Formats: sequence, C-alpha cells, structure tokens
Amino acid sequence: MTSLHSPPRRRRRLGAFAFAAGLLAAACLTGPAMAAPEPGEPAPGAGEPLSAADRAATQAAIDSGAIPGVDEIAHSDNVTPLATVPHSAALAGLNSDLAFQGDYAFAGNYDGFVVYDISRPSSPEIVTQVLCPGGQGDISVSEDLLFLSVDYPRADDSCGSAPLPETEKESWEGIRVFDISDVRDPRYVGAVETPCGSHTHTLVPERRTVYVYVSSYGPNSAHPDCQPPHDGISVVEVPRADPGSAALSSFEVVFPDGGFAGDTDSSATTGCHDITVFQRQDLAAGACMGDGVLFDISDPAAPVVIDQVRDTDNFAFWHSATFSQDGDKVVFTDELGGGVTATCDEATGDEFGANGIYHITGHGDDRRLEFQSYYKIPRHQADTENCVAHNGSLIPAAGRDIMVQAWYQGGVSVWDFTDSEHPREIGYFERGPVSADALTFGGSWSAYYYNGHIYSNDQAGFDVLRIDDPRTNSARAVRLDELNAQTQPVYR
Repeated sequence: MTSLHSPPRRRRRLGAFAFAAGLLAAACLTGPAMAAPEPGEPAPGAGEPLSAADRAATQAAIDSGAIPGVDEIAHSDNVTPLATVPHSAALAGLNSDLAFQGDYAFAGNYDGFVVYDISRPSSPEIVTQVLCPGGQGDISVSEDLLFLSVDYPRADDSCGSAPLPETEKESWEGIRVFDISDVRDPRYVGAVETPCGSHTHTLVPERRTVYVYVSSYGPNSAHPDCQPPHDGISVVEVPRADPGSAALSSFEVVFPDGGFAGDTDSSATTGCHDITVFQRQDLAAGACMGDGVLFDISDPAAPVVIDQVRDTDNFAFWHSATFSQDGDKVVFTDELGGGVTATCDEATGDEFGANGIYHITGHGDDRRLEFQSYYKIPRHQADTENCVAHNGSLIPAAGRDIMVQAWYQGGVSVWDFTDSEHPREIGYFERGPVSADALTFGGSWSAYYYNGHIYSNDQAGFDVLRIDDPRTNSARAVRLDELNAQTQPVYR
C-alpha cells in the first residue's frame, strides 16, 4: 500500500542539489601509519578556497563573535563539555556512527572501529582499535555481535583486502560480523556480500536471530551485483549461535513500480539511505533518498510498505529517521548537499536542509505520515563549514519529545519538538570552523544520548557532553543496557 502526499508547498530557495555523498572520502590504511583515499575519491578536508570577499566576511563574523573562531569551542550555558579523545591516529579515516553497550561506546570509522570505556564519562579511555577498512564503517551491536558496513569495493571480505575501483566487476562489499564477547579482543567471524554493498544498516534483533536491514545505493552499471533497478533493501539473517553462517535471505523491493507510488520516473530513488525500526509497534521509518517510507515489520524478514511521502519543495535527500518516544511522530532529516557543503546560512534559509516532523495517523495498514513543520539550527555557520542535519537520537525526558542531533560543523543541537508545529533549540555545542579560508570537511557525524550523557563522534575526536536542564533532567533516570539509535528502544 502506498500513497503520495506532501507538506504544504514552500518557496524553493535553492536549485536542485545532486547527491554528494560520494564526495566523502574513505581513507584506508595501507600500512601502520599511512593513509590514502579510496580509488576515485578525493581526500577529505581539501576544499576550494573562498574568494577574498568571502574570506573577509568569514573573518568579520569571527571577530564580531557571530561565529566561534577556528577550532574555538562554544556552547550554551546548559551544555558542559566533559572530555574529548582526539581522533585516532591509527584509524585515519572519517569518524562515522556510534553504538553503545554497557560501559562501552563503539565508534565507527572508515578504517574500522574504536571501542571506548565510558564507565567514567568524564574520562573515556580507548580499549581497542580494529583496523578493517571499507567505508563508511556504519556500526551496531547486539549482545556478543558487532556489525560493520562496507560500502567501497574490496578485493575480498578480509580486513586486509585491497581497495578496488568502482569499475571493477569482481569486488566485495557488504556486512562484516565480529564477536565482541571480549571487547578487548574482537574476533572477525563472518561476512555477507550484499547488492551495492552496505552504506548503512539497521538491526532487528530477535532471540535467536538478528535481522539486518541493509541500505545501499545503486545502480552501478559496471558491477554485476549492482544492476538497475536497485529499488529495495537487502535483508540479512544472522543466527546468534552461528554468526559465521549469516546469509542474505532476501532483497525486499520498496518501489515495485520503478519509482514512487507507481511513478515511472525512478530518478529520485534508487535505494534507501537509512532505516530506523520501532519494534514495539512493528514499525520502521525509511529515509529512501527521494522519499520518506513507513514500513510494517511485524514479519521482520519481510518488511511491507504502508505509506510513502515526498517533499519536492524543501527536501533534497532523505537521510535518516527518528521516532518519538510513543511512536506517533517521525523526524526525517534532509542531507542537503551530501553533508559536504555549507548549507546552514542565511542564503539557504531555515527549511532547506532541515528536519521534517511528521505525525503518524490512522491505524494498521491505514497509517499515514502527515507533515507538521521543519526544524533547522538557528545558528548560522561560516561559508567554510559543511553543515546539514545528520544523525541523532532521543533524549528520553518524561512527557517531552527532545532530540540531540549532529550537524557536522554546525555542532551538536539539543532541540524540543513536543509542540510539533513550533520546534526549538534548547542547547548546543560546537567548534568554530576547521578553516577560515576554504570549505573544509569536519564536525560531528553522530550525536546520541546514552545513560545520562551525550556522546559525539566528531572528526576532531570523541566528545562527551552533559546537559543540565529542567526539560531533560528526568532522562537521567533512564538506563539502557544497549543502544543502536536506528533500533530505537522503548524508554522506561
């Protein structure tokens, strides 16, 4: 069942943006201390210098205090930075997503992952670092298993495999599985190749089996496993008792008619970017490039589309999703410009490159997504700062809908959407621009709340923040054994 409906028409402020995720470089270690970009990918951090007038304007904004100085830290009075562990020298790739279990944080990286001991949040310590390049290192954990996405072609599934060009027909991409029963010595126990690799993935954990929804882009006409139409998601089944026998169980078609709700023009969507599941209500929300999708996952092995929405006026690229605590709202993010451009400025405006807040109405198969409003950080950033809505999670405050979210060089935003039509920022943390002279990649990829603190995987390092605010303090009583933000828990 599908339907087409959009939020009220808004005045478009910018022309169409081509998806630019491919501009994010995946640095792979070719030796213990040498980093190199993947074939065909530019190195992160290298940007076009600003004009003299734009450099002068950026410096004037810094001098006036409108934005922080280069690498200067700024934050609201209710947010306190507690610690930063600098970006690992052993894993020179981009920092990516985060997952949590007990006293540990698992931080993804284009070169592998890092495990932090966060038993003392003000003094996090590196437990181990696993070198296993492949990009983009999307990461999740479930009991003794850790999952890592591989989204760039490799010669084989081993951690020591060589990178290959996109045009190589015989290459490997997909999901890697590690045993983390000893977090100080993770063991690589399995791998599953998936069509078009794994840009992100989402766990649907059951008692004996972990289902993995794999989101990826396509098509790649050169690769036999990534042919058009790439119009769905891969479902991988991982038996907990024998993770080495994990296998691709199906490819679930999301867009059966070659496009949106029967639309024959499929140019906007050739896969999903990310999916968040809310198992308590057997729901999943998919951010599928050109569309927001609501799934019924009562049969986790075969998700079924209930509803789809499209915002042709203000959404450039549907990136990720977060449910409210009771599951009656979904926040979708728009990764305008692929996360590598400066879009948090006056010229772009406060609707393009923002979050979209949707209510879920109706019951059963008649549930629908209905647009309410947009939210974008109110702090304008410099023309040298890549900034756009990115990964976040709920802060489980009693009786309120509050989210913490990464905005790359826009920093970390804490915002309240209890009133869906009037969302507002209530706290923030950010660094000044990486450069005042050229557009340079940096900032927070993921910012999540876990057991009383905010953790951010920033390109500068692993940050720990504390928020002290009457609107969020009740969340401190909520304790979780595990958190994968895309497998949204029931907060008690």
